[in-house]
Amino acid sequence: MERLFQKSIEEVGRFYRFSEEELKALENVDKAADEMAEGEFEHYLRHEVNLDAPKIAKKYGILGIPISKEYGGLGSNHLVTVLAKERLGQLGLGFSSFFNVQVFLCSLSIQKWGTDEQRGKYLNAALNNNIVMAFGLTEPEAGSDPASLKTSYSKKDGGFVINGTKYLITNGSIADYIIVFARSKDNPAETSSFIVDANSNGVSRMRLSEKVGLFTSDTGMIEFNDVEVPRENMLGPVGKGMHVAYSGLLNGRIGVASGCLGIIEGSLNAVMTRSRERVQHGKPIGKHQLVQRHIAEIMQNLQMARWPTYMAALQRADYEKDPGNRALIEEAELRTAVAKRIASRLAFESADHAVQVFGGFGYSLLSPVGALFCDSRVTRIYEGTDEILELKIASEVLGKDFEAYR
Repeated sequence: MERLFQKSIEEVGRFYRFSEEELKALENVDKAADEMAEGEFEHYLRHEVNLDAPKIAKKYGILGIPISKEYGGLGSNHLVTVLAKERLGQLGLGFSSFFNVQVFLCSLSIQKWGTDEQRGKYLNAALNNNIVMAFGLTEPEAGSDPASLKTSYSKKDGGFVINGTKYLITNGSIADYIIVFARSKDNPAETSSFIVDANSNGVSRMRLSEKVGLFTSDTGMIEFNDVEVPRENMLGPVGKGMHVAYSGLLNGRIGVASGCLGIIEGSLNAVMTRSRERVQHGKPIGKHQLVQRHIAEIMQNLQMARWPTYMAALQRADYEKDPGNRALIEEAELRTAVAKRIASRLAFESADHAVQVFGGFGYSLLSPVGALFCDSRVTRIYEGTDEILELKIASEVLGKDFEAYR
């Protein structure tokens, strides 16, 4: 098993008792990551979506770690899923982003908010990669302020009709189903969420390829023109769409923080190898003190990012045991915001240190750190920008009367 990943499991094992099933699942994650690595590298160089990685995930059964056993999953603690994402993040954030949307945002949202029929129809299919899911929240004019979304729905013949545009949607052009958030045309104060068949009449999609990184992850723009959705495809109660969205984002932010741990570990692995093998001025560069400073910074970053992320996962699990406890959800939101903010910043810094250690070769996608550098930048934007998270953290500390936006 990969050394840093094994170390993380051992550290968590000091305060969390893994079941044999969970340890086996993490072993399978490690095997899956090893099998994905070459393909992720090759597809990244070609700037193309890697559709092979989800097939490998299905082979090792890793998409259902937090999903209830009733629907074919492992039913494990969020902490185990965090460790899984941590290992996958070492490869960059291509497949990690797919995993984040398929599992953290979509599957867990359906498990929490869906009807029995919806859970039965979508969860087992999603964890077996028989369907691909997308989370349709962001719009051209609604990013950090999802409450300003313009996509609308109206009632028709016992169902609904959706119109609008979703933008920068991970899995957007390859998804079979999309969780879409829309505002009522009759009552703009009411927002609801729907599970929309991506092959419905009126759905058109375009892949967005001009990105700085995340080349192996699909990103799309989706337009809905009079798309008819049956009543049974509403996810959650009428008017509770933003509740569904925010609970999904809470999961997603933990997922992003977890992937960032992997970016830091991938950076550390790469610089350790480079520092021992690369010779300059008559000795391995690892013997130069200023190179050692970069390595020390990355190691410190890993420790600083790891524990807030693990604690956020544990707090999320506590909240799930008592979902009506407002104090628990507020603590979970605070810890998750802190974890995501810290881990994303330190992932970018660590990848930057790694590029510096590699020198000119580091500024190339042929190096083992080029993709880590490109991918890490977006983590400070999606699932909550640095600025939004800082405002959220401050308002949680000061109290709701100090919210900068409502």
